Amino acid sequence: MRPTAPLILLAAAVVAAGTLTGCGSGSGSDKDTVKVAFIKDTNAKVTVRDDYIRLVARQFEKNNPGKKVRLIPIQASENDYYAKIQQMMRSPRTAPDLVYEDTFLVNSDIKAGLLRPLDAQVKAWADWRQFEPAAKAAARGQDGKTYGVPDGTDTRGLWFNKKIFRRAGLPANWRPRTWDEVLAAARTIKKKVPGVIPLNVFTGKGAGEAAVMQGFEMLLYGTGQDPLYDPAAKKWVTGSKGFRDSLAFIDTVYKEKLGPDVSDALSPNIQTNVAAELLPEEKLAIDLDGSWLGQQWQKTGGGNPWPQWSTTLGQAPFPTRHGEPPGTVSLAGGWTWSVPQLAQQPDLAWKLIQTFQSRANALEWCVRGAQISVRKDVAADPRYLKSVPGIGFFTSLVKVSHFRPALPEYPKVAAAIGEAMEAVTADDSSPAEAAKDYDEGLGAIVDGRTVTRP
Repeated sequence: MRPTAPLILLAAAVVAAGTLTGCGSGSGSDKDTVKVAFIKDTNAKVTVRDDYIRLVARQFEKNNPGKKVRLIPIQASENDYYAKIQQMMRSPRTAPDLVYEDTFLVNSDIKAGLLRPLDAQVKAWADWRQFEPAAKAAARGQDGKTYGVPDGTDTRGLWFNKKIFRRAGLPANWRPRTWDEVLAAARTIKKKVPGVIPLNVFTGKGAGEAAVMQGFEMLLYGTGQDPLYDPAAKKWVTGSKGFRDSLAFIDTVYKEKLGPDVSDALSPNIQTNVAAELLPEEKLAIDLDGSWLGQQWQKTGGGNPWPQWSTTLGQAPFPTRHGEPPGTVSLAGGWTWSVPQLAQQPDLAWKLIQTFQSRANALEWCVRGAQISVRKDVAADPRYLKSVPGIGFFTSLVKVSHFRPALPEYPKVAAAIGEAMEAVTADDSSPAEAAKDYDEGLGAIVDGRTVTRP
């Protein structure tokens, strides 16, 4: 068989957002090359996404003779990745043809004029009817147009080490019903299993959206309906007890030394450290984290192969504050494949999106990446249902999951939440003081569209 044209891989992944990787002057003029920018794990040993994207790119080249795929892996923290791709998309010299977008950035990037609508393409694509409505909505702008094709979603819950729980006298089928029961388990572990970090809740500015979504919002959305943004009033919420209580939970974790050392907790590397070291080395008892963690420990592509993880770790839903209905809470997110406004080869980019999100390739990504499927046909596939231990548990959390407000100002609101979390974690402010600072600054971020809810 004749070999396909070689993939073009930029010599070095981008390490930070400050400097542009040279696509080269006039690089967009090659009508036969499609450039793809995507995030690479900060742990270089984790190659699950890289391997999958290369697999699909080779398939694309084989099925489209003469066409080439140029991969642009960007190795950076999530915050730096967001800044990097936004910088790239602002110039026709550096804009990729296809970009991997976190759904929470879609509307802000639309407002900045960085993305192309894809309505004509998805309307003519038979596979689009297989996508769940909530997934479609995550890639939809306020103008009602579609700006990306999602490749999966995710949910969040509690991961816990059953061995450590046994030593602490805690049950292997642990199901906390309130925040107080989560803290009580952490305190028990601190007392009975010294040397182990009882509980990790991501916090502060370093972890970026991981802290805001997996930490703070997992708390906040368990305190009442529409606690961050009121869609009926079309206003952002200030002054709420739920906001203060969520910060108080973070404050308790770090003031009582139930979490990692503050310097470690506020490091941009905390996500990598948790997945690559703390959990597999059994130094962490409870981790509030995402459904995708299992991909980190696979034999192929995982950063730290850990065959025992599926029997060592248990999963539990995160409870609402006092066990209020429905009793548990989760946040759902995900990423999309989008076409920048300044893409030089948008038609090739759309063709590559269709390749990424064919039924077979969507299934492959869900299996490899421990993703929750957004395609109905994939979700019903036996291979998907047996793909990763715990996939059924995390899929079951979709029904109690909330989505972040899909609004252009959300990234700035999230940054303000990260600052409030950091202030209480570092013990610079009390929860009440940090909440007050957030409230006072929110009006300027959202142009005065706030409503006070005690």
